[in-house]
Amino acid sequence: MKRTGTAHWEGDLKTGTGLVSTQSGVLKDSRYGFGTRFEDGPGTNPEELIGAAHAGCYSMALSMILGEHGLTADAIDTKATVSLEQVDGGFAVTKIHLDVEATIPGASEDAFREATEAAKVGCPISKLMTAEITMSAKLK
Repeated sequence: MKRTGTAHWEGDLKTGTGLVSTQSGVLKDSRYGFGTRFEDGPGTNPEELIGAAHAGCYSMALSMILGEHGLTADAIDTKATVSLEQVDGGFAVTKIHLDVEATIPGASEDAFREATEAAKVGCPISKLMTAEITMSAKLK
């Protein structure tokens, strides 16, 4: 399976602008630039897209692991906070923190903790990251 994302950029770093799109068309010509990445300008940026991808992947992985143990979540809500920091004269994604809240009928706290940790390690996007991945998880 292969999926694609595309980017088009025009101009220099600070005043230039770009457009990102996904193969599915869910994102089509979404604007990004210096202002959306390092300030609070309108548009998207690579870090929030990574955060959304990681949160979505993690939630699906947790659902799969729960199913392997005979559990089905009523809801899994995951927020991925991606930290972009200046390191060694450049920038790097240094950390990703996952905040997870889930409603899982019949799940014990121990089963929940075991499943959340397994999903954190086993999610394909987690495996892609070299950044430190931390997590807080709450069973409702």
